[in-house]
Order: sequence, then C-alpha cells, then structure tokens
Amino acid sequence: MALRKATQEMIDSVVNRRSFLTGVGAVGIGAAAATIIGCSNSAGSGGTSTTGVQAAATTDTATNIFTAALIAEDLAITTYYNALSGGLITDANLAGPGGTATNVSASGSVVNVAYLQAALLEEVQHAQLLRTLLGINPNGSGDVAAGVPAMFYYPTGTFDTLTNFLPLLLALETAFIGAYMTAVEEFASMAAGYNGFSATQSNPASSGNNYTQADLILYAKVAASILGVESEHRALARAIPSVTIASPMYAGVSVLPANNLNYESQAGLTGLITGVGGTSTTAAAALTPFLASSSSQSAGFSFTTANSGYNSVVTAGVTTSGSIPTAE
Repeated sequence: MALRKATQEMIDSVVNRRSFLTGVGAVGIGAAAATIIGCSNSAGSGGTSTTGVQAAATTDTATNIFTAALIAEDLAITTYYNALSGGLITDANLAGPGGTATNVSASGSVVNVAYLQAALLEEVQHAQLLRTLLGINPNGSGDVAAGVPAMFYYPTGTFDTLTNFLPLLLALETAFIGAYMTAVEEFASMAAGYNGFSATQSNPASSGNNYTQADLILYAKVAASILGVESEHRALARAIPSVTIASPMYAGVSVLPANNLNYESQAGLTGLITGVGGTSTTAAAALTPFLASSSSQSAGFSFTTANSGYNSVVTAGVTTSGSIPTAE
C-alpha cells in the first residue's frame, strides 16, 4: 500500500510545464536510433539497477512503454514548436500574413494558433511525467542515456507551409493515439499476467522496488487520459483549414468533419518497442523515419532548441490544466 501511495505521489509531483527541462545534449542519431529499436526488454533498462523478477523478453515492459512514449512526446514537442516558429505560421488559417505565434495579424486566426500553442504545452507536460516515471531527471539530463534522441528529421519544407505540415501532423497524431491505445492494452495485460506479460517488474524510479498490480492498472488509466488529449489534437488539427461541405479537401486530405471517427484506431500497432508475437509493427518502428536523415527525411530539427525556446512561441494567456487520474 505504501508503494502505491508513493507511486501516486511521484506522479502528482511532476514539475510545472513552465520549468521545462533545459540542456539536452547532442547525440549521434544513429546511436540513438539503435538504442530505441534495440532497447533492452529488461524492466530495469534505462533506470537504476533494481531487484525483482523482470518481464519476459518477448513482450514490452513498463520501462519500454515509458521510453517509447517519451521519444514520441519529444518528437511532438519539436513538431509543434517548429510549426509555431516556422514559415507556415503566416498562413491565413493561422497567424496570417505578417503575423507570428505571439502576434496574430488581423486576418489570421487566434483560435487556431492557440490550439497549436496549447498542444505544445500539453506535450511538454506529458514528457515531464514520463521522465518522472522513468526515474530520469526532469531537466532532461538523462534523456540521451535513456535512448531518447536530441534531433528529429522531417521532409524538407515541412514547416514552410500549412499544406506541407498538416498531413504529416495528422499522421503523427494518429500514430500517437495508436501508441497510447497499445500502452493501455499492454498495461492491462501486465496487471493480469496475460499473453506473456509479467505482472512483476522492477520500478526504475524506485530502486529496489517492484511495480504493484495497482501501479500497472493506474498506468493504463494514465495512458488512456493522454490518449484522449492526443485524439483532441487530431480533431483540432483537422479543423484548422477553411473548407466547405462542397469542397472538404485540404492538402489531399478530407478534413470535414474534423471529428470524423466513432472509435480511435490502434493504427495496426502490436507493441511499443517489442511486438506481440514477434511482429515488427511497433511504435518504435513507426518513429524510425524521424530518427535519421534520409532522402525523404532530410531536414533536421533539434529538440534542444524546442525545449529551450518553447515559451517564446506561446502567448501568456494560453494555458492548459488538469491532473493525472487517481488510483481506484
């Protein structure tokens, strides 16, 4: 019972979004990608050496899930920051010609810009929570050692125009939703000891202790709460372009209605880092194109820049709120 209480207190103690980490160091992207895809499946990987039974190597562990989710959140932060600071912000659907993220022109949309700003703040908060759960310093000093890259790569021109940016953002948010839905399923499987998942795993944020069944159930609930926010991001992004019923297409995507799903999709994912049944359809594999320069992903953007400068693209009046779900 004491460990369960400590776990909840750890979650509740996540630092305020305005004191977001600084100083993530540079790392060779090839090494980072190798760390992500080849991340150890032991429950203590990326954390302090612990005692206790570790999960089977054929399934994700809680540590795997938190690590993959942190990579996704860092990617999301980098994406939203560069959207707010790039040329696409001057689109008439955003800040308008001559406008900026913090100075929307008369012909722009304060509402749409505020959506991007709020999404950035929410991803920042998610990343801070995940660092706490991994036992990593919230200032980001342990990110690279845990296998989280300091640089992400995008198709050239991604942040130049809204038509380039929107389809990529929708694809990313769909992948994030699928990843968190998969995390819910895997935490539930861990708690039940089902399908090869172990209910007994060491906790990297609490040296010498194991997760309890109550911890794993709580993490499923937390993942579901983040999934809901990512779903809102997808719908709000689809609402940015000005379209009509007669002409609902924008950048090759039909964006009307903005909220067009009865059920969110798991996007075919079978795991976060380790696919159930040996499949390779994982969140880690889906993120791979953003982890190294290639002919299709050639424009690199530093997470360090997004991390240290995100407040400069957020209007003071734009805030987000809410707390982590509590254990039953």
